[in-house]
Amino acid sequence: MSEPGGPDDPDGRWLERVLRVAFFLLLGASLARFLLRHPWADRGAWVVALSAVLALLYVVGDTADRAGSGSPPAAGPPRPARRLLWLGAVVAVWVVLVVLAPSFAWCAVPLFYTGLRTLPTRASLALVVLLTAFVMAAQSKLAGGAGFDPNLLVAPPAVAAVATAVFIRSQRQSARQRALIDDLVRTRRGLAEAERRAGALAERQRLSMEIHDTLAQGLSSQRMLLQAAERTWDADPATARSHVRTAAAGAEHGLAEARRFVHGLAPADLARGGGLEEALRAVAARESAELRVDGTPPDAVPERVQAALVRIAQGALANVREHAAAGSAALSLTYLDDQLVLDVADDGRGFDPGLLLPGAGPGPGAEGRGHGLPAMRARVRQLGGVLTVESAPGEGTVLSAAIPLHSLSPDEREAAP
Repeated sequence: MSEPGGPDDPDGRWLERVLRVAFFLLLGASLARFLLRHPWADRGAWVVALSAVLALLYVVGDTADRAGSGSPPAAGPPRPARRLLWLGAVVAVWVVLVVLAPSFAWCAVPLFYTGLRTLPTRASLALVVLLTAFVMAAQSKLAGGAGFDPNLLVAPPAVAAVATAVFIRSQRQSARQRALIDDLVRTRRGLAEAERRAGALAERQRLSMEIHDTLAQGLSSQRMLLQAAERTWDADPATARSHVRTAAAGAEHGLAEARRFVHGLAPADLARGGGLEEALRAVAARESAELRVDGTPPDAVPERVQAALVRIAQGALANVREHAAAGSAALSLTYLDDQLVLDVADDGRGFDPGLLLPGAGPGPGAEGRGHGLPAMRARVRQLGGVLTVESAPGEGTVLSAAIPLHSLSPDEREAAP
């Protein structure tokens, strides 16, 4: 929940500006009225001095409040306590000023909102009642012996009641809206996770049926044919060779089916045909991350390189979501002359990359898993690339995968560190 007037509350900042202008207009008008009606009377110097003190207090407190809205103070009492001390000083100076010159009574209207924004509800209502009583007393003093005026009893409480009701309603409505937005965000994340699980289960079921109807059935037939060939190998060599040829044909067909499965298991975001950038953009959108692309794309990027980068982005963002407790994450795809570089950065809790060294365990937050980064490293290594991880506790994480556009030979890949 953002503080009223904070960096995430534009309506609060707009209200502060309006109240600031209204306060100084009322203060200036009250001082002008006093000087016009009482040209430098005995208390004139005190009124002018207190008006200057009140204006200075308002400016100093307002400036300090805005300067401290983004970070806590380095020294002195906590910011809420300093705000209370400032409010108490402003009200005290205003009370003395009203006693000396009732013309300043209506400066209380901006102070209503200041008290309501600063104090708890009950304390702010008590302050509003106190300010209203001073306004009524000041207006009665200004009326002098003009007789009973019902407006003096009705107008100040009515203004205070309207101001208080409007402010409290707006605050409660803002709180309900924030709660609703938080609930919608949680619901969206839950639905996205449910859709991912449902998609994974549907894909598993599809693959199980495909494998059963093709590869499993084919392997079973080949086994039966080879067993028949073994039984008839001595008695009927021709029939045995026919069984072997039929089994070989079935194996060839099964190999073709297996290759079709491998091709079908390419990332679905790539299978839609939008290319690497569109696939990464879809992955980033699902995880509420940003994507930035630098450099000039080459004429063609090998399909296995595209698939590897998409899988790495998916795995890295899944780690961010599950372990990093990050406020934001970003993908960066950079086209260089001879390689592609994918960076995944987050502002989460970070960790010690030394815990990822061989034999050091999976690292914090990965109990029972520990396969994400090793799988990414293996995938990059198969393509002759390099995977690096830069992180520190409390400083976020940057994962970088650099893959050459022309993969290394098998021997070179085996020799790669």
